[in-house]
Amino acid sequence: MAEFTGSGGAIAVEAFKRYGTDVLFTLSGAHVFPLYDACAKGDGVALIDTRHEQTATFAAEGYAKLTRRPGVAALTAGPGVTNGVSAVTSARFNGSPLVVIGGRAGQARWGAGSLQEFDHVPVMTPITKRATTAVSTEAIGTEVDAAVRAAITPHRGPTFCDLPLDVVFGHATVDFDDAAPPPRVAPDPDDVAAVAALLAGAERPVLVSGSAVWFEGAWEQMRTLAREVQVPVFANGLGRGTIAADDPLAFSRARSVALREADAVVVAGTPLDFRLGFGDFGGAAVAHLVDHPDGVAA
Repeated sequence: MAEFTGSGGAIAVEAFKRYGTDVLFTLSGAHVFPLYDACAKGDGVALIDTRHEQTATFAAEGYAKLTRRPGVAALTAGPGVTNGVSAVTSARFNGSPLVVIGGRAGQARWGAGSLQEFDHVPVMTPITKRATTAVSTEAIGTEVDAAVRAAITPHRGPTFCDLPLDVVFGHATVDFDDAAPPPRVAPDPDDVAAVAALLAGAERPVLVSGSAVWFEGAWEQMRTLAREVQVPVFANGLGRGTIAADDPLAFSRARSVALREADAVVVAGTPLDFRLGFGDFGGAAVAHLVDHPDGVAA
């Protein structure tokens, strides 16, 4: 546990910096100035100012996809936050670990018509894994840390944390627990054995490698499986690149034929959605490998 003293903005930056994030994307807005001061005075977090909050939020998601670390955007109150809604929705569909920190009108005069006063949480709740407001400067560390951990916990996705003006401009001393990756849900050994038996007994197996293979850093294990079983691999989403395009087992132009004629299909790290015919592969047996039990197709 480490003690940290600073402004609300410095506490917020320290909370996400501990998870390896070294860039904050934004469009300058007075409600979140203390975060900018923290980046300018501190070490290790670059501040990228864009021309639109949508750009800042999409850029943060892009950072998350490329680095497999939390992507963070700071958006000023009211239309600043709502301008980021499209990008947050995209991150929700993509399962990207995006954290949006929103400025908010001060609590002390809430309801009096302060600059860009708007309650963001009801808007953000349906499209995020977690949407909260830090009600005190001391609570900022806990709330931003919880937002980051929720974003990177499988199945990943966007989160939102609101910082009221009179909270983020305050100063406090907080305690941070050691940053650690969230625990993973271990697969059932019987399920693993069943998938192995399915592949071993198949004559025309197919393996689909999806985004979670990239986010989990599991591409070497995927390639080893493909080579041991000699199963053709089709990439989906961020699974593209998890196997080299010139690998003898990498295929891209015959997916529909392969899935239609396969007798066993293993889909790893991507939902059985419209891109994969909602999991209908004719008479093939299907195994769905996901990063969290809630993602298993019914």
